Amino acid sequence: MIEPGFGSRMQGAAIAALMLVLDQVSKIWILTDVMNPPRVIEITPFFNLVLAWNRGVSFGMFSAESEIGPWLLTALAVAIMIALAVWLWRATSRLSVIALGMIIGGAAGNVIDRLQHGAVTDFLDFHAFGYHWPAFNVADSAICVGAVILVLESLFTRSETS
Repeated sequence: MIEPGFGSRMQGAAIAALMLVLDQVSKIWILTDVMNPPRVIEITPFFNLVLAWNRGVSFGMFSAESEIGPWLLTALAVAIMIALAVWLWRATSRLSVIALGMIIGGAAGNVIDRLQHGAVTDFLDFHAFGYHWPAFNVADSAICVGAVILVLESLFTRSETS
């Protein structure tokens, strides 16, 4: 356990900033260099680079094709980021700080995409045995890894009140 304080908050903020920068730099590179013109680039027999515009939430679920859809998803994401920032402010474990920073940074990266493009830029395409996982990006990866860390931490760490 760590004491909640300025240092742990700054670590979480630094991780969020790192995830945001990695996400945005990768998307700029994909849009300006790699996918100009858009195409499928086979990297391995199970991994391609593609250009996909996600108008929904993670992995294209709840696609929002209306004009107001991106704004609603952006508002929801910002509200969730605020709640996660409050959680980060109170976090007492290093794993929570890391996980929350990853989730906040990933969410911020996707919010920026929605504000700039009306959709999230996805480009990582994994496939095997005729099945394609929905395309995703660095932000989605940070969100998923952060969420898994939070779940695993809650399952495998003991509470001091126990």
